[in-house]
Amino acid sequence: MDEPAWLQESRHRLADAISDQRATIAKRELWVLGREKTIILALVIQLFIAGFSGFLVVGLVSLYDPGSVEGYQIDAAVTGDASDEMLAAMDQRAAVSGSEYSTTADAFEDFQAGTVDAVFEANQREGRIEVVMTAPEGSIETTLIVSESQETLRTLERQVRTQRADDLVNPPLALPPDTGGNPYYDFTYTILLPLLVFLPVFISGSITVDSLTEEAEQGTLELLRVAPVTMVDIVDGKAAAMIAIAPLQAMLWLALLAVNGVAVANAGWLFALVTAVTTIVVALSVATALLAPDRRSAQLLFSVGILLFFGGATLLPGGPANTAARLAIDSATGSTRLAVAVYGIVAVAAAVAVRRLAMRIDPNTL
Repeated sequence: MDEPAWLQESRHRLADAISDQRATIAKRELWVLGREKTIILALVIQLFIAGFSGFLVVGLVSLYDPGSVEGYQIDAAVTGDASDEMLAAMDQRAAVSGSEYSTTADAFEDFQAGTVDAVFEANQREGRIEVVMTAPEGSIETTLIVSESQETLRTLERQVRTQRADDLVNPPLALPPDTGGNPYYDFTYTILLPLLVFLPVFISGSITVDSLTEEAEQGTLELLRVAPVTMVDIVDGKAAAMIAIAPLQAMLWLALLAVNGVAVANAGWLFALVTAVTTIVVALSVATALLAPDRRSAQLLFSVGILLFFGGATLLPGGPANTAARLAIDSATGSTRLAVAVYGIVAVAAAVAVRRLAMRIDPNTL
């Protein structure tokens, strides 16, 4: 049996009204965000990082892996009765040039004069080689010297282990071949890209908590409901605005990375991943704000919840950061795409659950 025309028209008008109310709340939320100086500052900082990533990565990688800095040469003085072994290890390191000194006093004299950058005292002690390394006082140069010296000492250790392998009862296990890795590549895709992709997600969740708790504290939540607007409409409008801006920001940052020469693959999958994770985080923030209307308590609970969520996910092979990195470098497997699908399913479940919670919450108790 067909519905009467007046009933269909009323139902459509009601649906349009609800839709318009949600859209109005979402627009109002975005308009308020545009006037928040803190949010604008956060966006400018992210924009700066993404826009000048090509320059920033060089400096940041130097801190992340000081040994990756090319073109820096360390002149080292070597003394002691195990100087031959130490010099042999230095020959394997292109960034270290060793010179043998007959006495420690002569080595330190040149060290004080700045002729050499470091002093290695290598001596035999009860069948072992003991090395005491002296470097300049704290500076950027010291960081580079210490980093490269550590690699030189590891080279010495490997050489000594190889020479003394025949004295062992059980032969040592063969080490896997060195893949060589590129620190700039590693830093960009495992740290910088996930940071730019998921930082907007955290910001959206935090803003949602602030928005709902502030409405409750100032009493404007009741004014919204006079419209008349249901609690679900308010939650939908605010959540929709926050869920929309995070993926758009992430895609903008990825586009700026691409402009700076950082190739990013699977943009569609990355968009889906960020949208799903944003939905989960915003749902968590809404639930927190509804259950703990006090602003400080809500922010604390939300922060703990986010740490538990991302901390626990990091332990899994399909964690958000790992999944984003695999997608970006185009090394995604079936399990990687399955992880995105799982996040999508969890996001839908979280959205449904938080809407049901909003239906049951009495606005007068907020």
